[in-house]
Amino acid sequence: MRVQLKRRISGLFVAAGVAHNASVNEPIVIGLLAGEPSGDILGAGLMQSLKMQLKGSDVHFVGMGGPLMQAEGLETLADFESLAVNGFREPLLRFPSLYMLYRRLAATFIDRRIDAFVGIDFNVFNFILERRLKRRGIATAHYVSPSVYAWRRGRTKKVARCADKVFCLFPFEPAFYQQHEIDARFIGHPLASEILPDAGSESARSAAKNALGVNPAHLCLALLPGSRGSEVALMLVPMLNAARLLATELKARGQVLQVVIPCLSPARKSQVARLAEPFADVLQLHYLGSARVPLTACDIALVKSGTSTLEAMLLRRPMVVTYRLGYWTFFIAKFLVKTPHIAIPNILAGRRLIPEVVQQAATPEAMYLALLGELEKSQADPEYLKAFDDLHDELASGVSGQGASAGAALGVTDLLRETGRLPSSA
Repeated sequence: MRVQLKRRISGLFVAAGVAHNASVNEPIVIGLLAGEPSGDILGAGLMQSLKMQLKGSDVHFVGMGGPLMQAEGLETLADFESLAVNGFREPLLRFPSLYMLYRRLAATFIDRRIDAFVGIDFNVFNFILERRLKRRGIATAHYVSPSVYAWRRGRTKKVARCADKVFCLFPFEPAFYQQHEIDARFIGHPLASEILPDAGSESARSAAKNALGVNPAHLCLALLPGSRGSEVALMLVPMLNAARLLATELKARGQVLQVVIPCLSPARKSQVARLAEPFADVLQLHYLGSARVPLTACDIALVKSGTSTLEAMLLRRPMVVTYRLGYWTFFIAKFLVKTPHIAIPNILAGRRLIPEVVQQAATPEAMYLALLGELEKSQADPEYLKAFDDLHDELASGVSGQGASAGAALGVTDLLRETGRLPSSA
């Protein structure tokens, strides 16, 4: 009750403040900032849904985004590539230019008297910008909650200081914000709306095998060691050793195993080819592109923990999830990570749906035995992963029942209503 009263009082002040003196007949101006390609996809979907929900209103979008957001009509204030930074060292080296960009963007949003601002992922930069704008009376939202369920749960307090609303992709995330003065809502996951239920059908699998040049009669194993060079260096050789053991076992049963390894870039493909050279006896294909086609083609997958575990779940593929870190990194991570599971399907279900083999336990033999077990289960009972379907349905709809883009757009229109910029019936 106290939190709700504070929100209402805050809304009254914002509605009367600097940022919301505009007439309801003036264009609604929404600031957006996406700093990477994944955010550009989310931002474009949000813009499309906002234009549908605010049909009849004059809506203008201003800020930073990539080609998809620009195609939806974003007025760009700076080059999208100027935010492209990687690792720890590059942001430090580029701090002066990034700080000047932040100051310029904040001043422009304030001078333009935007009606609301949505930071799309790109957490550090967007949180700083959101906090500055919120202090100046501009309504703010953050699209994609940080992974507070896994580590650094104290970040929920920081998010609440920066944003009026936060849009969560997973149903269990809003609970972490309950004690703070922020409207956290589950909107669904964009991947669940993008990957339709029949995307993992047998006909889709056959088509993907044909596209890759995999013999449809062969069993296909997708190996996903990660997209970074350091991950591939740690994960690929143990994975290939596990694949060799599985191929040997299947050969004894009169079956042939084809291994497909997706490589996101030519650099990764060159690295994979070099590390995989001693495994010429294992039938391999190094696919240059995203993991979607290999995951669709495969009969089973060995996946590094991360978003690919969600993608495999949405395609309804049996999988074993693994992860290895350097010794000291893992030692530190043990004290930071709070979730009992590392695979997204297991986190979503709150129980162990699929095997996880991690760190010292991630031996080739352990991965092989887990893969063989999951493969035998899938062959004996194609419905043993029925739980994947239920999770897919939940993630695809969100609380709005319309998917992530529509759910995020509804959150923004609610924000505009709360500040008085839209009538309650809009």
